[in-house]
Amino acid sequence: MSEGYRLLGCRGCGSVIVEAAFRLAGIPYEAEEVDYDEPGPARDRLLALNPLGQVPTLVMPDGSVMTESAAIILLIDDKVPEAGLVPPAGAAERAVFLRWLIFIVAAIYPTSTYGDDPKKWLPGVPDPTVLRQATDRHRERLWKFLDSSIAPHPWFLGSRFSALDLYVGAMTNWRPRREWFAKECPKLASVAAEVMRLPTVASLYRQHFD
Repeated sequence: MSEGYRLLGCRGCGSVIVEAAFRLAGIPYEAEEVDYDEPGPARDRLLALNPLGQVPTLVMPDGSVMTESAAIILLIDDKVPEAGLVPPAGAAERAVFLRWLIFIVAAIYPTSTYGDDPKKWLPGVPDPTVLRQATDRHRERLWKFLDSSIAPHPWFLGSRFSALDLYVGAMTNWRPRREWFAKECPKLASVAAEVMRLPTVASLYRQHFD
């Protein structure tokens, strides 16, 4: 018997993107808060489902596990395409959406994965913070390139809302944070502001980032 979707995530993490997508699609889900860095029963449950110990991790109604935010977004779109998370096949914006979705998750997102906890990746190095400094600078260059490549009015794809906006709304709260985006990447800052005006997800984003 189906027990619905169970989303393991944590406050301020990328799981908010998937949670927002569930809300916009109108799909019921249960959110489970997990501190993925804190040893204990909650982390043990996460590791049993996802050996990488990362969130979001989604337990499907049939008990199978789905990871990776972009994969989950595409899955939600398959189930509720009318939510508009992904431009449909044949839409002019689809190629642009796919390009930047993968750019965000494959190029930008990992800079936080490796830079947030440098000692995890450079054990024994006298000053592991050099990794954070390097990834921070690289991330800033990537965001500037992305900002220069779009012309939103008001969304990332122009007049069409998509899941890309959910990513921007969340990730502009991470280093280098909102004040930097407002100064250096005004287009992306504008997209993030529009996300905060969406009635369905505004309270969720405030809960995670205020």
